[in-house]
Amino acid sequence: MSAFLKRLQILKYFENSYSLNESIFTVIASEKAFYTCPDRLRLPLIFYYGIHLASLYMNKLLLAGLIKERINLEFETMFETGVDEMSWDDTENYRMGGSFKWPSLDKVVEFRAQVRQIVRRVIQETPLEIPVTQESQWWAVFMGMDHERIHIETSSVLIRQLPIHMVHRPMGWTIAPKLHGDGVNKNVLVQVNETDVSVGKPRDFPTYGWDNEYPEINKKVPAFEASAHLITNKQFLHFVNTDGYKNKQWWSKEGWQWCEYRNTRHPAFWVCEEGCISNVGGTLSGHSHCKPVNNNQQDTENQSNGNLSNGVIGQENGNTEQLQEKYRLRIICDEIDMPWDWPVVVNYHEANAYCNWLGQGYRLMTEAEHHAIRDPEPSSSEGASAEFSLSPEKNKKYNINMQYGTSTPVNMHPPTEGGFYDVFGNVWEWTEDHFNGLPGYQTHAYYDDFSTPTFDGRHNVIMGGSWVSTGSQAARFGRYAFRRHFYQHAGFRIARTLDDSQDPPVALMPIINTEEQEITIKLADVDAHMTPSTNTQLQQEKAVYLCRQLLMEFNTQGDNYFQALSSACLETMQRHGTEFNKALDIGCGCGSMTFELSNHFQKIIGTDICGQFIDAAEKLRQNGCLSYHQTCDDSPIAKQPKLNCNSHTNGDTHMVQAKVMCKFDQTKIGFKQFTWLPNELAAFDLVIQRSLHRVQNKKAWLLRLGDIIVPTGLVIIVCTDDWTERDIMPTVNGRLKLVETTKMQYKEDGEEKSALLTAWKKA
Repeated sequence: MSAFLKRLQILKYFENSYSLNESIFTVIASEKAFYTCPDRLRLPLIFYYGIHLASLYMNKLLLAGLIKERINLEFETMFETGVDEMSWDDTENYRMGGSFKWPSLDKVVEFRAQVRQIVRRVIQETPLEIPVTQESQWWAVFMGMDHERIHIETSSVLIRQLPIHMVHRPMGWTIAPKLHGDGVNKNVLVQVNETDVSVGKPRDFPTYGWDNEYPEINKKVPAFEASAHLITNKQFLHFVNTDGYKNKQWWSKEGWQWCEYRNTRHPAFWVCEEGCISNVGGTLSGHSHCKPVNNNQQDTENQSNGNLSNGVIGQENGNTEQLQEKYRLRIICDEIDMPWDWPVVVNYHEANAYCNWLGQGYRLMTEAEHHAIRDPEPSSSEGASAEFSLSPEKNKKYNINMQYGTSTPVNMHPPTEGGFYDVFGNVWEWTEDHFNGLPGYQTHAYYDDFSTPTFDGRHNVIMGGSWVSTGSQAARFGRYAFRRHFYQHAGFRIARTLDDSQDPPVALMPIINTEEQEITIKLADVDAHMTPSTNTQLQQEKAVYLCRQLLMEFNTQGDNYFQALSSACLETMQRHGTEFNKALDIGCGCGSMTFELSNHFQKIIGTDICGQFIDAAEKLRQNGCLSYHQTCDDSPIAKQPKLNCNSHTNGDTHMVQAKVMCKFDQTKIGFKQFTWLPNELAAFDLVIQRSLHRVQNKKAWLLRLGDIIVPTGLVIIVCTDDWTERDIMPTVNGRLKLVETTKMQYKEDGEEKSALLTAWKKA
C-alpha cells in the first residue's frame, strides 16, 4: 500500500476513534450529568468526555516532536493524568480540590474540536515512512487513538453508574436478546490437555501495541478444566441467595474489607427492591439503583457449600426461581428484566468469593490458560493476518465492536474448537494473575508510566475484551488490568488444575510492603509462581532502601556527593548567567541536596519516583530531623562499616537518625512523587536530572527536559557510567544543546571519586 493510501486509512481510523468516543456520551440526557461523579473513585464525566483524551493527544504529539505549540496549557496540564486510586475508599474525585470549578461544556467541546484539527493536520502533513515502528514519531498518533478507545470502555462503565433519569437510549442503540435458543441449561467443565502457548507480541509485529504486550514468550500450560461458558447471572444468583455476600469465609481479607465497607449484597448492576446504596459514591453517595419497598421476602437459607453437580455448574440445590423476579439489571441506558443467560458482571473479589464458595479447588483462569482455550492461533511471524481482530469475518464470531449495546447470552456466539464460548468479547474475564510485564519488558519513551505503576501486586489481569471493545482491546495480544475492586464490563469463568503436582502458569507479584498488602490469590492447594515485578523502581519501596538512602544522604562526614553536586550546579549557573528563581531536583531521594540548594532559590521542588523517599523528605522539611526504625534482619548497617552515621541498635531494631545540617526555609521547598514529568512542572531556571541510573527508560526522562526550563534556563544531567553525553545527545537533539561538560570531584567514605556533569540549554 502506498504512503498516500496508508495516510488516508490512518485519517479514517482517527476520525472513527474520535467520533466513536463522542458518540458514547450521546446517552447522557442533560448537561448536569457531565459534572456528576458517578463513582467516588473516579472524576466527573466531563473529564473523560473531552479534556483528558484530547490533552493526551497534545502531550504525546509534543513529546514526539510532531507539533511545537500548545492550545491550552491549563487544560493540558490539569487533565493529562487519569485515575488509579489506591483503595476502594479513596476520595480520588476530590484530587482537584473541593471547590474546583470544571470548565464549561462549550469550552470542552471547543477544545476537542481544536485538537481534532491539529491531529488531522499532523496525519495529513507529516512525512510517513512505512512501516510505522515503535521508534517512529507516528507511534504517538496511534497511541492517542488506542488510548481514546480504551476510555470508550471506562466511560461506558461510569455512565452505567449514573441515575437512570440522567441517561436515555439514543437512536440505533441495540439491546441484545435475553435468551438464545433453548437457553443455557448446563455449563459443563471442558478439559484442556497440557499444551504450549505463545503469550505476548513480537516487537516488530505490524500493529500498534502497548508496552506490556511485548515481547513474545512461550509458556507450558499443565492440564486443566474450565467452564465452557462464562458464569451467568442465573448461576451467580445461587451464591447471592445463599448469603454469599454475608459469609466471610468465602472472601479474601482484602475482599471482605471491601464487601463490608461498601455494604455490598449483590453485583453492582443488579437492581433490587431493598434500597441498597453501595453501587455509587461521590456526589451520588446517597443514590441507589435499588428501590426500597416494604416486603417480607427473605433470602433462602444456605443449603449447600457450592453449586457443582456432576461436573456441571448451575445445578442449583435450592428453589431460587421464586427469587429471580426480585432482581432487574441496569445496563447503559435502561433498566431491564434480568437476562439470566447473560454473563454476570462483577469485580475480582466477587469472582474469587464465588470460586471459594463453589469449593473443590475451583479458581479463576490464568492468563496463559486463556490462551490455551482459544482457537489455534497462526504464528505471529505471519504478520497482520495472525491478528483476528483485523478480520471482519472473524469478528462476527464475537460480541465486540459495539454490535450490541449490551452483553449477549453466553451461548449466542459459536464456541472455539475446544468448546469454549465468548473467549473474546461479551465481557472481560478476570484472571488470577497479578499484572506484570513479560520477561524482557521495556517501557515506551512516549508513555513511560502507562503500565509500570500497575505492576504492584494490586492489579489483576483481565482478558478478551467486552461488547464495547474496539481497536486492540479485544485482540489476540491485548493485556489489560484493573484494581481488584474496580468495575469494568468484566465477568469470569471457573477453572481447576487437574494435576496438583504441577503449578499453573500464573505470575504473581511479590509483596512490596508487607504492612500494607497481602497476597489475595488462592490457587487451590498449589503454590503460585512468585515473579518479581518488572517495575524495578518498586523495589525502592522496600524498607531497606529507605534506610540506605537516609544513611547515604545524611551522614556526618562533612563533604559528600550531594554537597559537591550542589556546589558544582551553582558554579555552573554562575558561569552561564542563569537566574536563581526556581529549581527542580529530579531524583531528589530524601531531599538532602534539595535542602542544600534551597538557600539559593526563591522556590525549589524535589521529585522522586519513590514514595517512601518523598515521605521522609517531607517529614524532614517539616521537622528538620527524622528517626527511622528498621528491623535488624533487613539492615544495611553492617554492609557499610565506613559510613559514619547517627544510628544504633536497640533490641531487634536499628534506629537511624537523619538531620538536615544546613539552614533552610521550609516555605521555599516542595516535595512531590512523580512517575513522569507532568505539565505542572514548568518554567524552571535550573533542572537537575540525577536519577538516570534509577529509571527504566532513560530516553523518556530526557525528552521533557527542554520543555520545563525558561528560555535562559539550564539543565544539568548527571551522567552515569552507562549513559554519557554521547548517549544523551540523540535523545535531546533539537530540544537542548550542550554548553558545558564538567568533571566533579567528591569524597565518599574518605575516597576521592568523580562524576561527569553535562549542562544544556534550549536549542
